[in-house]
Amino acid sequence: MAAPYQLRCQIFGHEKDVRAVTPALIPDNSVISGSRDATARIWVPEEDSNGFREGHFMSGHKNFVASVCCLPPDDKYPHGLIFTGSNDHTILAFTPDSPQAVFKLTGHTGTVCSLAGGKFGTLLSGSWDKTAKVWINQKCVLTLEGHESAVWAVAIMPDLGVMLTGSADKTIKVWKAGKCENTLRGHDDCVRDLAVTQGGEFLSCSNDATVRRWLVSGDCIAVYYGHENFVYSLAVLPNGHDFVSSGEDRTVRVWKDGTCVQTINHPCLSIWCVAVLGNGDIVSGASDGILRVFTCEPSRYASTVELKTYDEQIAQSQIPQDIRPEELPGPEALTRPGNKEGQTKMVRNAAGKVELYSWDGASSEWKKVGDVVGSSGGTQATSGKTLYEGKEYDYVFTVDIQEGQPPLKLPYNISEDPWFAAQAFIQKNNLSQLFLDQVANFITENTKGATLAQGAPADFADPFTGGNRYMPGSSSSTGVVNGADPFTGGGRYIPGSGSGVGSTGGGADPFTGSGRYVPTYTDTTRPAQTGGGGGDVFEGAYTTTSVNPNLSKTNEYFPKMTTLTFDVANPAQIM
Repeated sequence: MAAPYQLRCQIFGHEKDVRAVTPALIPDNSVISGSRDATARIWVPEEDSNGFREGHFMSGHKNFVASVCCLPPDDKYPHGLIFTGSNDHTILAFTPDSPQAVFKLTGHTGTVCSLAGGKFGTLLSGSWDKTAKVWINQKCVLTLEGHESAVWAVAIMPDLGVMLTGSADKTIKVWKAGKCENTLRGHDDCVRDLAVTQGGEFLSCSNDATVRRWLVSGDCIAVYYGHENFVYSLAVLPNGHDFVSSGEDRTVRVWKDGTCVQTINHPCLSIWCVAVLGNGDIVSGASDGILRVFTCEPSRYASTVELKTYDEQIAQSQIPQDIRPEELPGPEALTRPGNKEGQTKMVRNAAGKVELYSWDGASSEWKKVGDVVGSSGGTQATSGKTLYEGKEYDYVFTVDIQEGQPPLKLPYNISEDPWFAAQAFIQKNNLSQLFLDQVANFITENTKGATLAQGAPADFADPFTGGNRYMPGSSSSTGVVNGADPFTGGGRYIPGSGSGVGSTGGGADPFTGSGRYVPTYTDTTRPAQTGGGGGDVFEGAYTTTSVNPNLSKTNEYFPKMTTLTFDVANPAQIM
């Protein structure tokens, strides 16, 4: 019997979630990662230990990296190319020795969430814009259209001349020469990843917590059950048939001959991605920003101390679940062996706390994987991420605009400018432009200022006015007193402010001097208003279906730190 997978090492370096991993072509058994910190990195095995070191750093995206892949060497790029797809809608190409991109591919209008490389320099990309694109020699030669929602997964079967796309519309499409040959149905939720195995077969995984094996003809020949939540990623083991999977249930699972033979627990919520290196080692990328490498080669196992520390990290982690402690068994339930690898069991300890255990088939024992807390996990609404129209959002609010009309969905990611998100919401729902400030204010207030990284410092000076520019959530400014408009001398409107110098009353329009239009309501239960006399159409009318637990309170994307100066402006146009 083969030795079980054990921790080899943990790789630290990324500042946010690791969203994508793939084996690097050079050097052997190295790995490439892409992160929400907007960077990609190559990690190289260390010669004198089982660890990895950062061998190359790649940057240039304006938002997080969602996908990575490699293309093999050719005459022009003798070391091959590394491609990264991003939330900024672009694809960047790097060489293993270039920290900056050697070229950029543009054309998608949504997050580029999946990439796959093929023969003769072919690159296939999938996007939230509902399309996949085929790129050759830096040009888009085909656009594959037909999915009704975001294309989360792509794969190429070069020997069969087939391309595959998986979508949030729950389907998989088989393409030949740009034409859809077949549409495969079977998953009950968003298709998140695809992986090609030997013999003209491929795998798919889904938010329905299953993995399926398909023939390219369209027949589903196997369904694998074991995960307890969304399954995000797949990777094929070196034998070309067996595979590993990762998901929202804090695990990586090893599947051999159709059976889950090992469950590798993690001390974090989301295991976004998984890859298999040439030597058979497994690499996972997770929501805590750490890459972890697992090996079944005992000579590469971490030290006994490191393994013990890792087990303690898992045991001390907290796992949200919907539970009734009084209905759970005590520790005596752990005296009975588990029925299958990865089976979980909750027990109430002597102190009344609930602990979660997982059955480890290799050691034939129950291992603690965390303390159970709160009420979450297992559904889209409680997993910390929300899919809306096939895209992931940190927040999705439900808002009532008019009585008797169905509520509207207001999606928002913390990397967005609240005003841009508000404008998109208004345009999509054909609302009056007069709602803009109220929608943006609603987003700012109800996300509690959650952002991705540090915004502008408090003493940032506007080069035109000499004072601070307005930043959502800020309570004060310097330089321009009480919101004085540098052009009119009066008080400009500041969202959330109750008054302003030069204004004619609460909610005064700085251009007309009169109160801005605010819709009236008959709801007598609405809370007291602030600022002008009108009510906030969104106040008290929302529910958050999810809040990402990995959010920080800073933002590196909004407001922008860069400013326009006259040495880079066009004076003729300005004048």
